[in-house]
Amino acid sequence: MANMNLDSIDLKLLAELQADGRITNVELATKVGLTAPPCLRRMRALEQSGTIKSYHADIDAASLGYTITVFAMVSLKSQAEDDLKAFEQHVRALPDVRECHMLNGEIDFILKIVARDLQSFQEFLTSKLTSAPNVNSVKTSLTIRTAKDEPGVPIPAV
Repeated sequence: MANMNLDSIDLKLLAELQADGRITNVELATKVGLTAPPCLRRMRALEQSGTIKSYHADIDAASLGYTITVFAMVSLKSQAEDDLKAFEQHVRALPDVRECHMLNGEIDFILKIVARDLQSFQEFLTSKLTSAPNVNSVKTSLTIRTAKDEPGVPIPAV
């Protein structure tokens, strides 16, 4: 569970790291008004608390040939906990599924899927998604363009 007792320096650290995860500890310390050792201690504490979950590169999908992004709304036949977990386990094993969120309401899950082209998406849809156990229906929408793709969360300015 993330630590919710964050002070203004913690928030500055998080904002800087979210903007540039490759920033050096010395640069980060300077930007937030600390020396390097306490800056590193705070970073480690934020990592250990789970507030900072990971560091990663934001890869351009098209540069690797993934030209299509699709959102799929999945309804299951059963919403029993074991069936929900089984579906989640199934999609975790599918590399084309980049995000999976359980929803309330008519739709049980929304998935963000990347594909190289329409044909590969169609093959994925029929062989991996609609044929999965307990899947009742899948409604898909292909993205036309992305107006905003902001990673992370809003961090209050201090």
